[in-house]
Amino acid sequence: MVGTAGRCFRCSPKVGNPTDPAAYSYLLGLYLGDGHLVTTDRVPVLRIYCADAWPDLIDACDAAMKAVLANKVQRIQKQGCAAVQSTGKHWPCLFPQHGPGKKHERPIVLTDWQREIVAAHPGDFLRGLFHSDGCRVSNRVTVRGRNYVYPRYLFANESADIMGLCQWALDLLGIAWRMNRRNSLSVARREAVAALDRHVGPKS
Repeated sequence: MVGTAGRCFRCSPKVGNPTDPAAYSYLLGLYLGDGHLVTTDRVPVLRIYCADAWPDLIDACDAAMKAVLANKVQRIQKQGCAAVQSTGKHWPCLFPQHGPGKKHERPIVLTDWQREIVAAHPGDFLRGLFHSDGCRVSNRVTVRGRNYVYPRYLFANESADIMGLCQWALDLLGIAWRMNRRNSLSVARREAVAALDRHVGPKS
């Protein structure tokens, strides 16, 4: 089995690009939403929390970790969620946004090589963001006494930088969005929702 050093596309001269750039883009979105990287242990641990209500999301996170770098993935059961995690010395190479404190209390800026990957796979990046800090809901409105129900995507994050990355990826795909609150983004136009459905879809 090839170790993580041999699979790290930032360190190994034999690996010029991510093993699976789409999976990396998705995993990056998950990490920016519900993940963190522990570097204080002897071997760094990438950990992403996935709610028990979405078992397919847990499987998708597990698969993305293995596609990108992990030889082994653990699922640690917590109250209401699973911590999907993998140890590896080279996780910090792939997620240089790690650092002390909460993400919204420090700058979150993608490197040039990360932006290139996300620009090539914005839909996968958005899928990771919305699978972590987003949702697809049925919006109910009443107009002139008549009730209407239409689908709507919401993405909420306290980090202005992460919110900006979500906006950037949506713009790359030509998907209309608006800020419905200071820390919340909405995709509600019919054609925009249909476009996002092709990349994200509801959690399951």
